[in-house]
Amino acid sequence: MAPRVVLGWREWLALPALGIVAIRAKVDTGARSSSLHVDKQWRFTEGGAPWAGFRISTGILGGQVIEAQAPVHDERPVTDSGGNASLRVFLRTPLRVAGVEREVEINLTDRRGMLFPMLLGRTALARAFVIDPARSFLHGKPSFGAPTE
Repeated sequence: MAPRVVLGWREWLALPALGIVAIRAKVDTGARSSSLHVDKQWRFTEGGAPWAGFRISTGILGGQVIEAQAPVHDERPVTDSGGNASLRVFLRTPLRVAGVEREVEINLTDRRGMLFPMLLGRTALARAFVIDPARSFLHGKPSFGAPTE
């Protein structure tokens, strides 16, 4: 087993298949799933399969707005920290953080008003990372070098 990479409570990450080269994320071991802020989302069918299209703001100074689309992996209820349940679209996509790339499941939601446009939950962290809650942004913005996983 490879040694686990230490992450801080907040980190930069990338979702390369969605065209997101850098986005700030809160690392949250209390959250089961990972969530990505979308300003707008819509559904359509491609090749007989359900897809989601969405527009996102990465939170980077300068207002980078990205429009992307991906196949829908699942749709299921998620309960937020306030105890409110909502039905959310889930995607499976590569995520890159701290030089590690792995496929993760993320849901699309409105995180307007939150400090971070991305929440990185514990299922995306499992078996690859440990968290040091006293530290943050340990690895800088993602690079496009070769991933280690």
